[in-house]
Amino acid sequence: MNWPLEVVPVPVTDVDRAKEFYADRLGFAVDLDAEVTPGARVVQLTPPGSRCSVVLEQGIPPAPGTRAMAPGTLHGLQLCVTDIEAAREQLAARGVDVSPVRHVGTDGWADGKGETWNSFLTFADPDGNGWIVQEAPSELSER
Repeated sequence: MNWPLEVVPVPVTDVDRAKEFYADRLGFAVDLDAEVTPGARVVQLTPPGSRCSVVLEQGIPPAPGTRAMAPGTLHGLQLCVTDIEAAREQLAARGVDVSPVRHVGTDGWADGKGETWNSFLTFADPDGNGWIVQEAPSELSER
């Protein structure tokens, strides 16, 4: 049986502000924006080319056996692109506060691109949830 990761909840304070950031600034497709019951809203968005979406929720209690995350506490979600410099330019042009391209060197993080699989940039959403973008040598379908 396959167990694909398909949806990751992102804790935010303002669903409309977060939706604008993920859709307009990052270019994620809005798959769903619905009030599932009175006062409970779900917005699901998918990064271009991804099979995994993020969900922004408002008024929905944590599922039984889980805990709610405070807005801004999600860190380390990673997106992969085939051209890290073009991705950085695109994000910056859309108004995202994005880091320089960096790689892991012998003394820790260093500016500039590294070898294969070793080029990264970072950014955060309006609540401070932290994202990483990594350069991959090819599209996922080709690996």
